[in-house]
Amino acid sequence: MTATKAFGTRVALAASLGILAATPVLAESLVFTSWGGTTQQAQQKHWAKPFSAASGVNVAMDGPTDYGKFKAMVESGNVNWDVVDVEGDFAYKAAKDGLLEPLDLSQLKGVDPRFVSPNSVGSFYYSFVLGYNKPALKGAAPASWAALFDLKRYPGKRTLYKWSAPGVLEIALLADGVPANKLYPLDIDRAFKKLDSIKSQIVWWSGGAQSQQLLASGEASIGMFWNGRVNALQQSGAPVGMSWNQNLTAADMLVIPKGSKNKAAAMKFLAYATSPEAQAKFAGETGYAPINLQAKSKMTPAAVKSLPDQHGASQINLDMRYWAEHREEIAKRWYAWQTQ
Repeated sequence: MTATKAFGTRVALAASLGILAATPVLAESLVFTSWGGTTQQAQQKHWAKPFSAASGVNVAMDGPTDYGKFKAMVESGNVNWDVVDVEGDFAYKAAKDGLLEPLDLSQLKGVDPRFVSPNSVGSFYYSFVLGYNKPALKGAAPASWAALFDLKRYPGKRTLYKWSAPGVLEIALLADGVPANKLYPLDIDRAFKKLDSIKSQIVWWSGGAQSQQLLASGEASIGMFWNGRVNALQQSGAPVGMSWNQNLTAADMLVIPKGSKNKAAAMKFLAYATSPEAQAKFAGETGYAPINLQAKSKMTPAAVKSLPDQHGASQINLDMRYWAEHREEIAKRWYAWQTQ
């Protein structure tokens, strides 16, 4: 293919995607920040690289997502990130606090309405699942969150998400016998009492890549994980298993920080990342569910079967709006407890 023809092909593709600007796009760039590891690698492979090839907009990768850094950037007016992958409760709270740019919703086509707001759009739909290292547990296959708190039957270190966020407190309450439909409002005292019983055996993970390392190495024999992280380990041949029983579901969200210097390019990137094709390819590789309603039709039946929304029998939706309202008060107690 000649250089002229290759350029023409790229222009035609970009125009068909609705992401070709009137000004020369080669001058545009943006910074996409996410959680690192296999998830961000897949986002780069299926979102950033093809978007750049089609539009000419350079996408630099950064991470992991850091909420303190996010807030400091916006408040100082020195914003270096343009699109950030965040958890749903942070997205709701950040919007309320004026930390996010409004989105041009007209550019977002086919996205599940559950995952669209004036300031955020879904990235992917995930579950927290119970993961375990098979050799470390000598063949025992845990089937519920209660196994995390059974040190005798399932010995070894446990690994849990370090940050004050939806998931750990819910797991403690479920393991203590609280029915799924009675989780909210959270009984904080009861949750911490349950966590006290295994506190000395907890190894904290702060990002997805670290969680994978802890599980694959056997440093932690059992723990809570994003389903896509365990899926990636299984695909690589690591001797790990997972239980979908009482999987806790939510969606990550994509946002544009207030004061982004590249908002127009960032909006084009959001349109591409949430398109059926990009969502289908990302979901097929990671095991996270797509947020575009047309994406599954572009996936293989085998890939669809591995998605979180195919395990709905005992699935529990994390209440992100509850957490958005109570994040700060829970965080104070959470971090004080961790350091006691």
